Amino acid sequence: MSSRTILVTDDEANIRKVLTAMLKRQNYRVVQAVDGADAMAQLKLHEIAAVITDLAMPHVDGMALLRHIVSHYPDIPVIMLTAHGTVDGAVEALKIGAFDFLTKPFEAQNMKETVEKAVMQFDANQRDVSPEEGPQKEGRFGIVGASAAIQSIFKIVERIADTPSTVLISGESGTGKELIAKALHENSSRVGKPFIKINCAAIPENLVESELFGHEKGAFTGAVTSKPGRLELANGGTLFLDEIGEIPLEMQVKLLRALQESEFERVGGLSTIQVDVRLIAATNRDLQKEIEAGRFREDLYYRLNVVPIMLPALRDRAEDLGALTAHFVAKNNRRLNRSVKSVSEGALRALKRYPWPGNIRELENLVERTMLFMDGDILEEDDLPDEILEWSQHSGSLPVAPIHLPAPESVGGLKEAVKETTLILEKQYISRALEETGGNVTQAAKRLQISRKSLQNKMKEFGLRDDG
Repeated sequence: MSSRTILVTDDEANIRKVLTAMLKRQNYRVVQAVDGADAMAQLKLHEIAAVITDLAMPHVDGMALLRHIVSHYPDIPVIMLTAHGTVDGAVEALKIGAFDFLTKPFEAQNMKETVEKAVMQFDANQRDVSPEEGPQKEGRFGIVGASAAIQSIFKIVERIADTPSTVLISGESGTGKELIAKALHENSSRVGKPFIKINCAAIPENLVESELFGHEKGAFTGAVTSKPGRLELANGGTLFLDEIGEIPLEMQVKLLRALQESEFERVGGLSTIQVDVRLIAATNRDLQKEIEAGRFREDLYYRLNVVPIMLPALRDRAEDLGALTAHFVAKNNRRLNRSVKSVSEGALRALKRYPWPGNIRELENLVERTMLFMDGDILEEDDLPDEILEWSQHSGSLPVAPIHLPAPESVGGLKEAVKETTLILEKQYISRALEETGGNVTQAAKRLQISRKSLQNKMKEFGLRDDG
């Protein structure tokens, strides 16, 4: 549940009412303002995590408010909203520092996702960790990690960032594809120009063309105003197409033509619009398999795959897990007003055994959830959610070392040999459980799925602890 406050600024009461109801359903607090001057006053009274503002307002308009926020509150993302937008106005807002630009009437899901990302950006901007909180320095390009796998990604970014080449970023969901796209943009000569992103999976199929290329007034039912597309808004800068594999086949032809010719027409438009855009695409699909299945065009794939970047899954860069966990702990200390100092070795071992199907995004969410419910100032294995502990227990079901079988004749026959082997195996399991939990008897008993008393008796039997 979010406790962040969103400032909604619009001279239309109905728009404020709709946005307020939508945001409250997402568990945000909402402050309203009727124009830019009112919004400036509200910024002094509340801790605002993001601003949604209309562009055209009486007295002090949205552009003036945007400039004020960029100057006095640079950490607060601003989402511009207008029914009267022009390409020039949208591009100017993005150049000044707007987080994103949406047009009325807006799609509810699009607005929710944009606000969520804006709040995440605010939280990242607010990260200010003291040495006591165990901060981990972010790696190059603001990305945490020192493993060989991630260092090789850094080298690619450094080499190709300031080039016009198209980049295709592949990797499982949650591996940080958008971070890499932003790093490429921010380390290029286009850094002062727009960085426009679009999630192809989140757009209804019948709206993809309009979102990409824009539309003219009256082009279709509901097109009450002309609207620039994302490709047009990105002119001079970078267009990031996330989940490119979700674009319908018929739209892939039009996208390919736009990329090859650097020109396109709006839906319902007659004039050709020329743009200078650097394209970065991302996908969690195997596009070559999509080509074989007839769902993705081979010519578009080769146009996109000029520079491929394959991001490793978190399970393939486990050595970064400690730094990433500490990074998210430090981030949430400020967000959640907590003072967690460190992560125990036992907790870190349990985290490293988990396969992380949701990758870094799953880790970030898990750390936040854990910190919400823990009581101490050290994140212990006991604090972790059940799915982590259960996986940790199940992953400990194999012997840690070869069992040296006793010869049946040396122990009095087969029955005694089986008994002796069982004791050897029990001792191995118990020794490993104690080692992996740092000698924590309670956690070792949970992992072995026996009672604490039974474990203590076994430890005494095997001489694994001096009870004196």
